[in-house]
Amino acid sequence: MIKTFSILFLFLFLASCNKTTPGDCSATVAADGSQPTCTQPDTSTDPVKNGGSTTGSVTGGTTGHSTAGTTGGTTGTTGGTTGGTTGPSTGGTTAGSISDVPDAALTWDANIYMVGFTAAQEDKVNKAVALIKKVISSKEFKDRVINFTYNGKKAFVDNDGLTNTEIYNKILEGAETLKPVKNNTMDVEIELYYQATSTIGYTYPDTVRIWMNTKYFDGYTPIDVTDNLTHEWLHKLGFDHASTYSISRDSSVPYGIGYLMEELAAKY
Repeated sequence: MIKTFSILFLFLFLASCNKTTPGDCSATVAADGSQPTCTQPDTSTDPVKNGGSTTGSVTGGTTGHSTAGTTGGTTGTTGGTTGGTTGPSTGGTTAGSISDVPDAALTWDANIYMVGFTAAQEDKVNKAVALIKKVISSKEFKDRVINFTYNGKKAFVDNDGLTNTEIYNKILEGAETLKPVKNNTMDVEIELYYQATSTIGYTYPDTVRIWMNTKYFDGYTPIDVTDNLTHEWLHKLGFDHASTYSISRDSSVPYGIGYLMEELAAKY
């Protein structure tokens, strides 16, 4: 008697598509495998960081932009430059004479190439740049950066081994990783995009371009833009931060100085 044994195996493959959680940039990967540094709206309870629509303390959480990693002028049909038009300014600086800051703080400039901006959007960036120049020329900015503390130590988190004074000087030198000339200037490209995500903007280490999400940018004041622009530019100087949110990350160079920039810009 031949018995036939039939064995039936049932395999259930369940696939789930999870949304990227705040602080996770892993979903956005360039063609060469590099991942972006991103910024999100602040979720902290710090009244300074939540005084209005500030740029955030959380990175990641987006799928990025299709033109990520391109260089200046390769995308978009419009473009404009700022920098060299408003000149260095010491107006509205805090206590102390201009002799209290290095000459490089007074001559610090910005060269911004904008892709895909309307005239109104360009004007907002230009006003933000004028505020950044005023802040950098001030004695208060110098003092606050040099005396910045975290956990009782006069140091930033993720400081690339540099002291606060060295970080301040690096800002004044303006030598980006991809443009390592100490020209006392912020050299950066900005492209606008739109995504209904929590990411304000992002960049990649292999490009001088940064991307700003119009979901936030269009509602921002120039003061808000100073934070986001400064944060992303500090990445161009070689400073990084943790990819997920933590209290300590708020004291990294991009976040700590970005928050400070917005706080002081509001005074002008």
